[in-house]
Amino acid sequence: MKSKALGGMAAIVILLLVASMGAVAQNGVRFSGLINDYTPSIDNNQTPAVNLGGPWEIRGEWTLTVDKDGKADFSAALTMERSDEGALLQPGGLDSTSARKAHTHHLRLVDGTLTVINHGFEVSGTATLTGNGTAPPNPPFSSPSIPVRIDITGSDLVKFSNIQLFLEGDAMKHFGSQAVNGVVKNFH
Repeated sequence: MKSKALGGMAAIVILLLVASMGAVAQNGVRFSGLINDYTPSIDNNQTPAVNLGGPWEIRGEWTLTVDKDGKADFSAALTMERSDEGALLQPGGLDSTSARKAHTHHLRLVDGTLTVINHGFEVSGTATLTGNGTAPPNPPFSSPSIPVRIDITGSDLVKFSNIQLFLEGDAMKHFGSQAVNGVVKNFH
């Protein structure tokens, strides 16, 4: 019961914060933006190290909707391919599409839990993750369900400016253990 009350309180605080900035909170709030990051070259927190072939570029669009009941839905459509450094280390190098190993991921979280954090809010829950449109099991994923945390933060000039995705479980084998970063383009 206590966690429901805290979750409801966090939702109210977030909706009041957004409403105070001029957004219409009656039907919830929708955030959107871009992911634009790299995995680490070598992830020392993973055994074996995840990216011995160099870093991956991660790019894509995302949306997050906070409903009036304090739950959040998140989705992201991401592309990944080897960076220049990563492609150079592969047979065929920079001029080879096979060296880039381009592929896609779709990430979806429904009814995530809201928590107020310093300079923003966090959404957590269990998301589904695909690889090239296919639900796992497929290497390196053994399950389509992964724990995820999404932080939306900002500061005094831009209230909501940054997003960080923290992907856990099997996803760490592919994305690494650090946050995947991006930008909040708008919310309403």
